[in-house]
Amino acid sequence: MLSAAAYPNSYYAATSRYPLLFEHLEGQRHADVCIIGAGFSGINTAIELAERGLSVIVLEAKRIGWGASGRNGGQLIRGVGHDLAPFRNRIGEDGIAYLEKAGLESVKIVAQRIEQHAIDCDLRWGFAELAHNRKHLRALEAEQEHLIRLGSPGVRLIGARHMAEIVDSQRYCGALLDPNSGHLHPLNLALGEAQVARQLGVRLYENSPALSIRHGEPALITCPNGQVTADSLVLAGNAYLGELEPWLSSRVLPAGSYIVATEPLDPTLAQRLIPHNLALCDMRLALDYYRLSADNRLLFGGACHYSGRDPKNIERYMRPKMLRVFPQLEGIRLDYHWGGLIDIGANRFPQIGQLPGHPNAFYAQGYSGHGLNVTHLLARLLGEVITERASRGFEVFNRVQHRAFPGGRTFRSPLLALGMLWYRIREVLG
Repeated sequence: MLSAAAYPNSYYAATSRYPLLFEHLEGQRHADVCIIGAGFSGINTAIELAERGLSVIVLEAKRIGWGASGRNGGQLIRGVGHDLAPFRNRIGEDGIAYLEKAGLESVKIVAQRIEQHAIDCDLRWGFAELAHNRKHLRALEAEQEHLIRLGSPGVRLIGARHMAEIVDSQRYCGALLDPNSGHLHPLNLALGEAQVARQLGVRLYENSPALSIRHGEPALITCPNGQVTADSLVLAGNAYLGELEPWLSSRVLPAGSYIVATEPLDPTLAQRLIPHNLALCDMRLALDYYRLSADNRLLFGGACHYSGRDPKNIERYMRPKMLRVFPQLEGIRLDYHWGGLIDIGANRFPQIGQLPGHPNAFYAQGYSGHGLNVTHLLARLLGEVITERASRGFEVFNRVQHRAFPGGRTFRSPLLALGMLWYRIREVLG
């Protein structure tokens, strides 16, 4: 039976160019590797493994890219996450050097996959990080120097007098322009990659949630209408893994993020708002991120919620945030509004490894809002370690320990919400 579950009512779902449908799992199947989750992590791990000659089954509880991979802001930005300095004692100078280069390479992995397979996902180059104050500007100056040392070409600082070249808003005093990052249509990327995986012989099953796992060699994964045995297992459910593996779920917290899409803007207005069609993101803890779509809509996102509760009305919640940046959009219709969960680790560092006590069970999660590029990087590392039993990158990432969130299932979201409130107060007070 072909899947019938619906995608969220997002701009991305409305403009999907890949009408893919996959059967749900029925009966008994076997593969070298079974992957749970068909977002960027799962699909790209499947591609990496299939290209290395392994047979792969991917199980998806809903639809391909139904979770964060098909709902996010579509910003393809360098780096593996936040400041790496706190991890220097764990990974050493060689580890820091590897991760800095990998953060740049991860963007290239995405771009190469798009180019190699002609995936139609509106890829555009150009990104600017936006400063609200002098502290932000000093950080951007240091970042520019750092990127130049890493050999990233074309990165330049934009001062307050020239901000109209970047964005038509009075909220910012400067920016760091990076021509090597950009933006795209994430659901079309996920679906295009799923098509690549299928062409490589990967068996993908939608509407096939994993209900239980019996670890062993082989592992046994049970779905509502069938079972899979596999020599190796990859858990790539991220924020949507639930309690399938409590040890893993306890190390990330699902947090809500929200986006609105305007009606198509007059091309002159769109050009004035973001003159060079950049992806844009500010530097606050409760950040705003936004860009133009291929049909001149403003896609405006942010408002990360750690409480576990969505706003009652996303449009009413997000419109004032958009108007604080672009008051000239007063009266513009919002055609789409949606939300979804991202997975945040306690230290905001991506998580990849093997489940304790189960050497044939692997995982990748904890992207903390930087998943578009890092998923592709970690998928490559999983491909290396599963096929070759060795990967320098896997080993570097694995040196970082990830603690479980305190409070268990009941209290970990409220506790994190209180903690983030404290950091926001400190940010406002300077």
